[in-house]
Amino acid sequence: IDELLKQRWSPLAFDERMVEREKLQSLLEAARWAPSCFNEQPWHFIVATKENPAEYDRLLGCLVEANQTWAKHAPVLMLSVVKLTFTRNHKANAQAQHDLGLAAMSLVIQAQSLGLITHQMGGFLADKARAAYAIPQDCEPIAAIAVGYPGESDSLPPNLKERELSTRTRKPLKDFVFTGTWGHSSPLVL
Repeated sequence: IDELLKQRWSPLAFDERMVEREKLQSLLEAARWAPSCFNEQPWHFIVATKENPAEYDRLLGCLVEANQTWAKHAPVLMLSVVKLTFTRNHKANAQAQHDLGLAAMSLVIQAQSLGLITHQMGGFLADKARAAYAIPQDCEPIAAIAVGYPGESDSLPPNLKERELSTRTRKPLKDFVFTGTWGHSSPLVL
């Protein structure tokens, strides 16, 4: 597979150096070109940088405390939000979260290609984010994303440093690629 895919991971140590505006625009442009059901493009991204401390603190305040301890060093925080209904007919879009995932992955891989790192988090307070940003009822905040340049693992508390330096693991293909019946590993991966 492409090296960008193999190298991608979710580090915790961020350098506080600001990310150039052009690079941030590039990440968002990559997300814009992701595929989506009926070309709905149901994703939205709320972006806060340390260049605007009040906005940054507002988004940081939506993260759970455990994530704030390391994410506060990332110069950029984002919140991904998905619109759950189709614009064309207002019916439920069952593929919306899948489509947001595609856009987020495009953003993440573009970041990797530019020498940036990202860490997506489910550990945020959705209700607090909804109130803080007046997110409409037919939209759902899905994940927070820290973006920046790689930092030094020595900057992390011991428990997070250990997590940062641990070996990356992945399930073997036979555990999730099936043929015939559920749980029957496909011959393609045996």
